[in-house]
Amino acid sequence: QVLLVETGGGLVQAGGSLRLSCAAAGRIFGSDIMGWFRQAPGKEREFVAAINWHGANTYYAGSVRSRFTISRDNAKNMLYLQMNSLKPEDTAVYYCAAARGRGFSPNIDSYDYWGQGTQVTVSS
Repeated sequence: QVLLVETGGGLVQAGGSLRLSCAAAGRIFGSDIMGWFRQAPGKEREFVAAINWHGANTYYAGSVRSRFTISRDNAKNMLYLQMNSLKPEDTAVYYCAAARGRGFSPNIDSYDYWGQGTQVTVSS
């Protein structure tokens, strides 16, 4: 069992930055994939970024590549998402997720554990 808790959301102007954090309680294995997803009002939840817990391979959605950076601190069981050059279309609830023992996938169904989400609002 893995418990995930996101923090760091808030209101920011377009062009600004935010850093999201996700605290993971429970056993994280080297084969696990940790990811960030987001869901805007009236839209489906979508993949943002993911990282292999021990291998440090990273994956990004095209819409955030070069603006967002995913990272993790294994010693602290923490996952991060640094978001720069934010746009109003980045406004969404951001979720941390963990996929147990699978290779990378951007599909929601591949993730076993989810946090409660943190709201990010980007004003124009």
